[in-house]
Amino acid sequence: MNVLGLYAPGGSVLHRAPAGLKLLALLVLVTAVVAVRDPWAGLAASLAALALYPLTGLGLRRALGLLRPLIPFLALIGLFQLLAGDGRAALRVCLLMTSAVLLAGLVTFTTRVAEMLALFERLARPLGRLGADPRRIALVLALTVRSVPLVADSWRASKEAYIARGLRGRPHLLVVPVIVGMIRSAEAMGEAMTARGID
Repeated sequence: MNVLGLYAPGGSVLHRAPAGLKLLALLVLVTAVVAVRDPWAGLAASLAALALYPLTGLGLRRALGLLRPLIPFLALIGLFQLLAGDGRAALRVCLLMTSAVLLAGLVTFTTRVAEMLALFERLARPLGRLGADPRRIALVLALTVRSVPLVADSWRASKEAYIARGLRGRPHLLVVPVIVGMIRSAEAMGEAMTARGID
């Protein structure tokens, strides 16, 4: 199952921490940055998250790899906010997204898929009384979390091919291959799961 995610083996404190504690800390930290509504809070959270990458043995290269696909979206959001006449909001939103991605990356890189599945299954257990299957819910949630890096990789590959062909000013030629690639990946994953007896 580890091929579905980006788990990087290690022996740091963050690697040894329970998945539930890491997800709770992620929720609290991102909520706090949103609630403060101050660009400095986003900057502080981003810098703190960046500092944790080398401390956990992950290295800054992984952090920068997470941020690279985010740059076009940050540019669009920042431009939209600037056009709306709110430069402070542009900075705050961009820093919030940066800190959230970096913090979520720390959880992803230091948590095994099996741990994530077990946690989601425990959280979904109360829904069993309503007729839901906690194991199925856990699997869907885990696949959703782990699909984020796959989308980023697909976007990066499509962008490299777009540039290599010398295409300019035709964004649909950049987006369509990403969508098609993700649909194919989803179908392949579904077939693999069905072959293993997962309905």
